[in-house]
Amino acid sequence: MASFEDQLIEHRVYLMRFARLQLRNDVWAEDAVSETLLAALSKPKAFGNRSQLKTWLVGILKHKVIDLIRTNMREVATPDEGSDNDSDELDKLAFKADGHFVNTPNDWGDPHQTLQQNQFFQVLDACMERLPPALGRLFLMREWLELSSQEICKELSLTPANLYVQLHRARLRLQECLNIRWFGKHSA
Repeated sequence: MASFEDQLIEHRVYLMRFARLQLRNDVWAEDAVSETLLAALSKPKAFGNRSQLKTWLVGILKHKVIDLIRTNMREVATPDEGSDNDSDELDKLAFKADGHFVNTPNDWGDPHQTLQQNQFFQVLDACMERLPPALGRLFLMREWLELSSQEICKELSLTPANLYVQLHRARLRLQECLNIRWFGKHSA
């Protein structure tokens, strides 16, 4: 069994991807992830196996990202041109070329049970990765980081109307991706 430190290192790539998406600055993302891992290393007993390690680390990172956004509001971050990777996350999840599962799950269960399935969260994460970077960042700021609309508008220099339109577009794209990649339904 891997040591606690080794388990932390295994999640570093995911944490960096999340931080880069939110901060759009490699240096800030590296700082946030480093502070997250240091916080986890300094208090390993705080984990206590009450959740998955990845969930606990993302919870810590979420607060570090919010702190960095608030302290660095005056600095301008430019998108990293090298951040697009050529491999599609969804291809790694055993889908056919038409986007359906190779082996469709037999029991779809009820929605609450489906939401708890690890595979669903992998698909949701992959769908989030497929969002255009600006929409993905905006959606995560609102739904994951739970920033207020006012804070998001200020941070991204958006009008409230534009924010709501973009959030609507992000939700529609996620719904379409989940319909195709998880629920097996194509849009009309």
